[in-house]
Amino acid sequence: MKQRCPWPSDDKSMINYHDKEWGVPLHNDRKLFEFLILEGFQAGLSWRTILYKRENFRKAFDDFDFNKVAKYDKKKINSLLKDAGIVRNKLKVESAIANAKAFLQVRKEFGTFDKYIWSFVNGKPVQNRFKSLKELPARTALSDKISDDLKKRGFKFVGSTIVYAHMQATGMVNDHVFGCHRYKEVVLKK
Repeated sequence: MKQRCPWPSDDKSMINYHDKEWGVPLHNDRKLFEFLILEGFQAGLSWRTILYKRENFRKAFDDFDFNKVAKYDKKKINSLLKDAGIVRNKLKVESAIANAKAFLQVRKEFGTFDKYIWSFVNGKPVQNRFKSLKELPARTALSDKISDDLKKRGFKFVGSTIVYAHMQATGMVNDHVFGCHRYKEVVLKK
C-alpha cells in the first residue's frame, strides 16, 4: 500500500483529491479562480465539506467563469443564497463576486492571474520537506505578503491562512509530507 499524507484518512474522495490534484502545480486561470473561491468558502469549515459540494459550486458559479461571476447581480446573489448545494453565506457569496472583479483587473494588468500569482514564487513551487502534519504551517511570511497584495487589489476572504491553503492546493508549495508517494511525483511536475 502506498504511503500518503495522513489528512485524507480513509475517505475515498479525499484520497482521490490528495492523489490527483492537491499540490500539483496549476497554471490555468479558471482553475486558480475556482480554488481561490473554494478556499474562501472553506473558511471556518473543513475541506471535506467543500470537496463534497464542489460539483454544486461549479454549477452554481457557472463553472467558475470569472467573467460571468463578475457580472452577478442581486437576483443571482439571492438565488445562490437559496441554493442548499453550496455554503449559503452572504459575505462569502458577495466576496466571490468581488474576487471575480479583482481577478479581471489582475488579468488586465498582468495578462493572466497565473503570471501574477506565480511571480511570488518566481514561477517555481517551494519544495518543503516536512516529515509530519504537525510541521505544516497554517500561514507563512510569503502567504502574509500575497494576502496583503490581494487585499490591496480588492480581493476578499484572502487572509493569510486561506492564501496558504490556496498555495498548497495549487502547487505553489509542495506540502506533501516527505515519505508520501506524491511528494516526489509533485516535485517532478514542476
